[in-house]
Amino acid sequence: MCRHMAYLGTSVTLAEYVLHQRHSLLDQSWAPSDMRGGGTVNADGFGIGWLVGDPGDGAVARRYRRDIPMWSDASLPDLAASVTSGAIVAAVRSATVGMPVTESACAPFVQGSAMFSHNGVIHGWPDSVAPLANSLSPAVLMTMDAPTDSAFLWALVGERLRNGDSGATALAGVVADVLALAPGSRLNLLLHDGQHITATTVSHSLWVLQGAGSVIVSSEALDPDDQRWQAVPDLALLEATVTRCSVRALFDPSEVPSAAV
Repeated sequence: MCRHMAYLGTSVTLAEYVLHQRHSLLDQSWAPSDMRGGGTVNADGFGIGWLVGDPGDGAVARRYRRDIPMWSDASLPDLAASVTSGAIVAAVRSATVGMPVTESACAPFVQGSAMFSHNGVIHGWPDSVAPLANSLSPAVLMTMDAPTDSAFLWALVGERLRNGDSGATALAGVVADVLALAPGSRLNLLLHDGQHITATTVSHSLWVLQGAGSVIVSSEALDPDDQRWQAVPDLALLEATVTRCSVRALFDPSEVPSAAV
């Protein structure tokens, strides 16, 4: 059910963490170790996003997406070795049955300097969450990247960001709204704005490594033998910068949606 990762730190090539680690995203595309009942391989496309410019002064997210397995793209190694950035989001896709396998359906989804990915599925899509469409303008709905649950989640998150929510507030709010209408949904959301990485865990795996001047968040540890990798518990909200990483409960114990229990 998809795999994703985010990096924040000194400038590195896209290949460093997407392709070259022991259990890189490339490896996870064909040999994931913790899909939790959500598929076997991630062969329905991939995407890599990176920031160009100063994150604090008008940086813009660029991306490269394909609707083929990551391992099938012969041009990717050269491209990934040629592009450098200090802010990267990448994802490999396992499409939910019935959803289109197209380049535009692949994460990351971007807006300005923000990059977003979703690992999971909205249960009962699209009928279950149709009421949430009322919070979005017709223009936003008409310009979604794809008619998928992940693109819809990004539209909901993007609307909250435009209204002034922080990344953490936006992700937590969208997760709560979706779980209230669609019990059993899997909602690992990942947001990167060039200065912060924010992520949620709802029924899928997530790991984090805080290094010296960098942080990496990934669906699976990029090196399973590196003891610095820490598992993020379920129903958690992660916020990270290059100097700190905090993990807390996604919901107050008295306010946990019944769908998340």
